[in-house]
Amino acid sequence: MIARWLSKYELDILLLDKGTDVCTGTSKANTAIVHAGYDSLPGSLRARLVVRGNRMFDQLCQELDVPFERCGTYVVALSEEDLKTLEELRQRGIKNGVPGLEIISGEEMRHREPHINPATTGALYAPTGGMTDPFLLTIAAAENAVMNGVKLMLETEALDFVLEPFSLHKKRVAGVITNRGTFLADVTIGSAGLYCDELMEKLDIKYDFYVRARKGEYYVFDKAKSDAVVHNILFPCPTPITKGILVTPTIHGNLLLGPTAVEIEDKEDTSVTREGLEELYKGAKRLVPDLELTDVIKTFAGLRAGGYLHDFIIEAPAKLVGYINLAGIESPGMTSSPAIAEYVVELVREQGLELREKKNWNPIRKARPDFSELSPEEQARLIEKDPRYGRIVCRCETVTEGEIVAEIHAPIPARTYDAIKRRTRCGTGRCQGGFDTPRVIEILARELGIPPTEVIKERPGSNFLVRPTKGVPEGGQDA
Repeated sequence: MIARWLSKYELDILLLDKGTDVCTGTSKANTAIVHAGYDSLPGSLRARLVVRGNRMFDQLCQELDVPFERCGTYVVALSEEDLKTLEELRQRGIKNGVPGLEIISGEEMRHREPHINPATTGALYAPTGGMTDPFLLTIAAAENAVMNGVKLMLETEALDFVLEPFSLHKKRVAGVITNRGTFLADVTIGSAGLYCDELMEKLDIKYDFYVRARKGEYYVFDKAKSDAVVHNILFPCPTPITKGILVTPTIHGNLLLGPTAVEIEDKEDTSVTREGLEELYKGAKRLVPDLELTDVIKTFAGLRAGGYLHDFIIEAPAKLVGYINLAGIESPGMTSSPAIAEYVVELVREQGLELREKKNWNPIRKARPDFSELSPEEQARLIEKDPRYGRIVCRCETVTEGEIVAEIHAPIPARTYDAIKRRTRCGTGRCQGGFDTPRVIEILARELGIPPTEVIKERPGSNFLVRPTKGVPEGGQDA
């Protein structure tokens, strides 16, 4: 998002990402909620940016052609004590400038959500809350940046920095040392999520906080049953650590339960656990007792950076020149992202760069056709233009070969199975890729000009295939 905002100006911008695709870290595994902003501490940078970011979402998603629904959110009280918490949140939200906050009765909440816990005593309704698709939002912002001249380098990991003397008490960050070479820059922006503390350590940036990976586990329910259970975004009363286990529909019609919040040491451990799933189900049933696991089609876990500051760190460190540090960007980071980008632009300006606006900057990014959302007439015209749109690859989500090929040749090409999945929902239905995976591997291999054995799921080494099982050469050696 920051790269997109900076692409408005006459700058040479290089975006480095250590993943095989954009959106492979925290952004790919969250609850997809656009938060209203009542939860952040009044006066904090986080409170200011989440409310500003929320207001920017309608225009942002319209420009990027990303689905967004401002459906409102509910924080549900299950006791008289919880009602006091709701009032505290409402007052906090008012101080933060969140409009329309209202506490409704338990009776009214049960009318709006018939399957909610009968013990519900009330709910805080935030009409400005909403939901989006975090995959498409991240990808669309990056694509728009690339379309406006930003150079993207994937599988490029920051290992260290180029430091130069500047004054008696200051150093200049003159560039980044990566696994793919050294890149010099007038201004470097560090936005490394879970690894922000490691970048800070290399630059001797000291704060009275620590970063831990906080694992959140989720259940995903089948679309066919989701709408019959819950229609709205439901939060429990929050704790000092987490907003709690939500029960929420998604923008594409599934039902999502989660997340848990467990600190772990391993910043790459996205495994799900029996204990986590049990806690998840127990917490969700406190809100909606009728939930049954028979309709679960997927479990997954995501990691977010727990910083324990209850605020974002976004600043140019006093002892460094040419560096902007972002750290502790936990929830509501996605909601805040456009406002964070706007804020960082001003920090870049303060570093002395002349920001001249481009005359030809284009904020519009048009999404590729979503075959399942088209009318029969539109589908027919698309198939006539390109017969590959008439070949269904994923039956659960009605994803066509034409859509997959379009994403492989998009401004940021989808080069892995999961990259296709994030862009098209291929493999996200009830069969979870059981039908489509072999066909997607075949299409990726053909379009990328590589053997099927080189197609990977996500990370290097996650190959689906080892070797051909046919065509053994003479002499009996394996192919």
